[in-house]
Amino acid sequence: MHALSLTDVTLHYRDDGPRDAPALVFSNSLGTDLRVWDKLLPHFASRYRIVRYDKRGHGLTTLPDTAWSMQDNVADLAALLDHLGISGAAVCGLSVGGLIAQGLAAERPDLVKVMILQDTAARIGNDDMWNARIEAISKAGTVAVLADQILERWFSRAFRAEPDGEFALWRQMLVRTPVDGYLGICRTIRDTDLRESTVRLKLPTLALVGAEDGATPPDLVRETADLIDGARFEIIRNAGHLPGVEQPDAVAALMQGFLAGAGYA
Repeated sequence: MHALSLTDVTLHYRDDGPRDAPALVFSNSLGTDLRVWDKLLPHFASRYRIVRYDKRGHGLTTLPDTAWSMQDNVADLAALLDHLGISGAAVCGLSVGGLIAQGLAAERPDLVKVMILQDTAARIGNDDMWNARIEAISKAGTVAVLADQILERWFSRAFRAEPDGEFALWRQMLVRTPVDGYLGICRTIRDTDLRESTVRLKLPTLALVGAEDGATPPDLVRETADLIDGARFEIIRNAGHLPGVEQPDAVAALMQGFLAGAGYA
């Protein structure tokens, strides 16, 4: 277990693999922790230095005493990479993690050589949607009040119906997210619009999305890919908002091909 103490938060992170290998950095989604990447790791462990971390108020990372912004989330990741002595990394962001990746590429281009955007956009949702979610969870005092709706967006119908019990564990991860941490990230996403900065990005980018994603649908992800000159866009069949969970082999194959094509392998 590794911790990095910053001004207002202590980050929990993992740093695995050869220290002299190219760095592959993962930033996860709202309502998940760094375990969301577990199924992808075997595909990259021998070739990359893999860095994962928990966002503010998620997983084992602490919750700040005051409100925070997307700039704070970007600064957290920048501080972590500086602490680890990593620059020119491949940064892979899922959902809000993709917003963090875009913000990092714009504000600290020295840290990001190539970018992988999974099920994300430069602007996710709208004020009314996020305000309704914030109000419902605030009144109930638990994320569980909206868990069924959220999980329908996260996973395909087939995955939710599988009898092996894995889906129940993802529900547990979601509902155990600290309420203030979840709401803090909801506000962060609501208040973030990166379209003006993302359109100026000039780095190799892969944007992929689950075909059955109900949170950031394929057309929304494609719109963000279109903002970045030369970005590659791919759809993962039989997957929702977390394609690396449902279709890890397909996601890993696309990532590996992209990284090799970008000279980052």
